[in-house]
Amino acid sequence: MTAANSGTTEVYIDFLCPYAWRGVELAAVLRAEGEPFTLRHFSLTQGNHPENAGKDAPVWWLTDQPLGEGDRFQQASLSAFLAAQAAARQGEEAAWAFTLALFRAYHERRQPLEEATFAGAAQEAGLDMERWSADCRDESGLRVSLRADLTEAAEIGVFGTPTFVLPDGSAAYYRFENLTRDVTEARRWWTLYGEVLHSGAGIATIKRARKRPALRT
Repeated sequence: MTAANSGTTEVYIDFLCPYAWRGVELAAVLRAEGEPFTLRHFSLTQGNHPENAGKDAPVWWLTDQPLGEGDRFQQASLSAFLAAQAAARQGEEAAWAFTLALFRAYHERRQPLEEATFAGAAQEAGLDMERWSADCRDESGLRVSLRADLTEAAEIGVFGTPTFVLPDGSAAYYRFENLTRDVTEARRWWTLYGEVLHSGAGIATIKRARKRPALRT
C-alpha cells in the first residue's frame, strides 16, 4: 500500500546514510505526537551502481546479490536491510524501535553494521529475540519483502535518503544536516519541508555555497 492511499507519510531510508538517520529521528518525534509515518527501504548502493547508470529501471538489484559479497557498503547494507525486515515481522512499533536502535548504534556509537550490532539493536528494541533470530534465517522471504520496497522506490524515482512520500503522493528528498529530537523544532522543520515542496516557486534543489567571510569595515 502506498502513502497516497494509506494516509501515512512513507520515509525511504538506508542505514548507511546519516541524513536518513536524522530524518528518521525527526519522523519518530512527530510520530510520537500522532502523525503517521511508515518506514520503507531504498538502497544507495543499488541506486549508485554503475550498471544502473542512465537506465530507466534498475538492472542490478541488491536483493540479487549473495550475502558477504561486494564491497563493504554492499555487504553492510544488505545484511542491515534483512535484519530490519525480520524486525518488522513483529509489527510497526518493533520496526521503528529496531530502526532507531540500529541507526543510533551505527551513527552515534560508531558500531559496524554486522551481526552483533543487529542483535544488540534487536535487544534494545525489545524484540522477541527467539522469533527475530528465526525470522532472520528466512533469507528468501526477507529478500522478497525488501525487493518490494526497492521496486516501489524505483517506480517513483527515489535517488537519495531520506525521501518522504506524502499522503497526496508528492515526494522529495530532504537532506538533514542537523539532528533534532525536540518536538517543537521537529514540527517547524517538517512544516518548512511541506512549504518548500508545495511552493508555487517549484523549488527543486537548494545547495549551499561556502559562506563568504564577513567584509571588514
